[in-house]
Amino acid sequence: MSAAVDTPVVLAKDLRQVYPISRGLFRQADQLQAVGGVSFTVRPGQTLAVVGESGCGKSTLARMVALIEKPTAGELQLGGVDVVHATQSARLALRRDVQMVFQNPYGSLNPRKKIGAILEAPLEINTALTKPERAEQARAMLALVGLRPEHYERYPHMFSGGQRQRIAIARALMLKPKLIVADEPVSALDVSIQAQVLNLLADLQRELGLAYLFISHDLGVVRHIAHEVLVMYLGHAVEQGEKTALFARPLHPYTQALLACTPGIVGTGASKKRIMLSGELPSPLHPPSGCVFSTRCPQVTERCRVERPLLRELDGRQVACHEAK
Repeated sequence: MSAAVDTPVVLAKDLRQVYPISRGLFRQADQLQAVGGVSFTVRPGQTLAVVGESGCGKSTLARMVALIEKPTAGELQLGGVDVVHATQSARLALRRDVQMVFQNPYGSLNPRKKIGAILEAPLEINTALTKPERAEQARAMLALVGLRPEHYERYPHMFSGGQRQRIAIARALMLKPKLIVADEPVSALDVSIQAQVLNLLADLQRELGLAYLFISHDLGVVRHIAHEVLVMYLGHAVEQGEKTALFARPLHPYTQALLACTPGIVGTGASKKRIMLSGELPSPLHPPSGCVFSTRCPQVTERCRVERPLLRELDGRQVACHEAK
């Protein structure tokens, strides 16, 4: 096997993002830790799903991988290239290899431009292709995502939400990226349309060998698209591993709670442990001492309140919980 095949599309080690929050003139800024040391690998043709409640840091993680934000600390490689210490020109070149699909299909497309122009824009900016060549590639991409040739001349308002998300996916694929960062790409769609878009993403992955970083709060959706799952809480990874094992026997109380409250998931370890979340997500400005989940965990012990658990190998995956067995 060649080195190119062995090279992960994404390699992250102890990735962190900290934002300074001003407290006013002459006062020291607070530090908001949005992502507190996350590590993972995504290989060609694979999907890593990052799940958790709103505010857990998953969208911040997505923006770092998509090169929208630079990490505060840690290591991030795309295709073996160090992103954190790369020059501006190198980062610009890497942006062709990673593209993003956003949550809202109604707000991510310019309403004043026809679909053909929207799809051709990445080629116009990043390549030397002629207008006819760009048009040919745009029409071919429309067909690839299941849209008709006549859609090339239409405006976004003439399409349904599912069709618009297909257009957004087509635009993300125009530069032939190696990685698609999909930030809640089906959460704004009806359930029946969600299945169609998920099937499209799976078909494109098989056909093009794409890697996905799939951000979601819905484990029901994740079950159909992911190979690996990373569960985040308050900026930290609390459980991480292969999808089948994680769904069959979730080890962390937070994962168990997420699965227990996900409709349609039966016959898993979650159905045996009906852990229900109570209380609000703590502020990332003032996280709990010890385990970040300690203020909402029904299995909390005194050790949990004072000692933060580190990720450890258990039953074929990693889990950050003192009590997990």
